[in-house]
Amino acid sequence: MKSKKTLAIVAIVMLCVVVLINLFKKDLWEVNEELLRDEIISIEQSIDTINLLDVTPFEWDVIYSFDPYTSKDIVYETVGYKWDNISETVSEGMNQTVFLKGETVVCYLYGYPENNGYGIYFSGESMNNFAQMLNANGNLTFQVERSDGIVYLRNE
Repeated sequence: MKSKKTLAIVAIVMLCVVVLINLFKKDLWEVNEELLRDEIISIEQSIDTINLLDVTPFEWDVIYSFDPYTSKDIVYETVGYKWDNISETVSEGMNQTVFLKGETVVCYLYGYPENNGYGIYFSGESMNNFAQMLNANGNLTFQVERSDGIVYLRNE
């Protein structure tokens, strides 16, 4: 009888551990955004231009940049993929950028460059009047600009 109770307790403890791990586990797109931030922020001061592929430590096919005030539904429709924790930009100057690999969001950049430490701006193929798109095999040469400790990548 004692061993059944012990097994039950062990099973419950293991289940609790699995649940807790999953609660605090970051999504792939969150992990990749942190890696991207680290790469961009660490671009050497002497570098004026970079290829975006050189600072993205993950594979991607397409990147979308959404205009301010674009609704969640339009982002989901444009990207063709719905995921949690997406926010709508609420003012000018905010980034809302989505990297896709196949049909999966692999990186999501959201917020003010002042808060993130970096910003990415580009002009590419216009999508539905709300977004710009670049392919990984397109022109990925970006100017590196620095201002007040923030790194901006621009290929506009």
